[in-house]
Amino acid sequence: VDERLKNIEPKMIEMIMNEMLDKTPTITWDDIAGLEHAKATIMESVIWPMQRPDIFTGLRGPPKGLLLYGPPGTGKTLIGKCIASQSGATFFNISSSSLTSKWIGEGEKMVRALFAVARVHQPSVIFVDEIDSLLTQRTDGENEANRRIKTEFLVQFDGCGTNAEDRILLIGATNRPGEIDEAARRRFRKKLYIPLPDEGARKSLLMNLLKKQCNIL
Repeated sequence: VDERLKNIEPKMIEMIMNEMLDKTPTITWDDIAGLEHAKATIMESVIWPMQRPDIFTGLRGPPKGLLLYGPPGTGKTLIGKCIASQSGATFFNISSSSLTSKWIGEGEKMVRALFAVARVHQPSVIFVDEIDSLLTQRTDGENEANRRIKTEFLVQFDGCGTNAEDRILLIGATNRPGEIDEAARRRFRKKLYIPLPDEGARKSLLMNLLKKQCNIL
């Protein structure tokens, strides 16, 4: 067993490998319609630094956190998968709601295990959908279990940022960025707005879908 997993329960590791590890086939930028500005920005500030950490060092190094925000259904998850695919990283896909409800009482352990497994399989991309529900602003009536999960998540996120050897990128997706705790929002060094597709992107999207169909159009 890898030294980094020695304090992690085997059942947690198994759950992460079975339920969060995404074995999506290769995805290219051509699979994503439109969003040319977002794609160019991600290539320059995320993918190139991830591919060549020996060249991109210091302030030019790969960001540890990327926040994708915008209306639902605009391709944020697909962008996350493409980043992992193009940078040769392992892709972990997780929904915030599953952390706070599916594994009730074990959310903290699951977060710790997730980052430990990501370190073993690095370079890694951890994609968290609906991250606003996990990193919501602090309130007096906040559920204690959720508060502990959030605290553990931020501790692990900070750990990725301070350990230079860690090649882990955390991508958060949300359509409500204003609801994310300000201290948590600051940790995402890069923030990108993902808009609804314009006319050209809609046409490209339609052509991509038709290419996969047997038709005479």
